[in-house]
Amino acid sequence: MELEKAIQNQLSNIEKKTGKSLDELKTIVRASGLSKHGELRSMIMETLGLGHGDANTLVHVALKSDGASQAAGKDHGDVLGEIYAGQKEALRPIHEALMAHIMGFGDFEIAPKKGYVSLRRKKQFAMIGPATNTRVEVGINMKGVPGTDRLLEQPAGGMCQYKVKVTNAGEVDSELINWLRQAYEAAG
Repeated sequence: MELEKAIQNQLSNIEKKTGKSLDELKTIVRASGLSKHGELRSMIMETLGLGHGDANTLVHVALKSDGASQAAGKDHGDVLGEIYAGQKEALRPIHEALMAHIMGFGDFEIAPKKGYVSLRRKKQFAMIGPATNTRVEVGINMKGVPGTDRLLEQPAGGMCQYKVKVTNAGEVDSELINWLRQAYEAAG
């Protein structure tokens, strides 16, 4: 929910900066004749004077190329099938092991995205998805926990405060589940 609110605020600010409605801005993007994301972003930056982040968001919204748009209307299982397809299929047991534990925490929302799933209560508490063909990354939102070699602190302003890299289902242990439980409890 916080992410959607932040994007809506950003889009509102883009409209104010450019003096154009979101529909007008989408038309500019689509009518440009460009197809590559980077080319469109650069064009928006040059023609409308927007910064990189605003131009990037505008292109994603105009083309519906953000993860949430691409996952919209799809069944959770279908999204997981796409996320863990091909060489990443061997990583799905890690996801299933994580979710088996997390489901026992209580109520929460699973918000499928293009390459991962977001887990939310009042706010996002975790993200789970393959980072490579051999590793799942678990993003965790919690505060006041010192980072370790395993619980990797992330730069401020990112989607999660911590990241844990998991290469096999055996690494879904009590330490990782306790961090996820702490994040779950703080989120809601």
